Amino acid sequence: MNIKPLADRVLVKPVAAEEKIGGIIIPDTAKEKPLKGEVLAVGNGTKDEDMILKVGDVVLYGKYSGTEVDIDGETYLIMRQSDVLAVVG
Repeated sequence: MNIKPLADRVLVKPVAAEEKIGGIIIPDTAKEKPLKGEVLAVGNGTKDEDMILKVGDVVLYGKYSGTEVDIDGETYLIMRQSDVLAVVG
């Protein structure tokens, strides 16, 4: 995969949703959209905003943030740095 986000955008791979809670298996239709992911690529930023995210960061983002893209059968999100709520750990 050779994708380079432009400006202040980042490419995020969502972390898989939890499939079991205790002994209950959650069907695909009832799962929440994951709100955590790993940054795989970052843009260069803009003249008004420096990029503070870097490749490898684990981030939290809003439920409806970003645009889903399918690349080689995998689903990724492209979103603006401002859509990221926090960096984990």
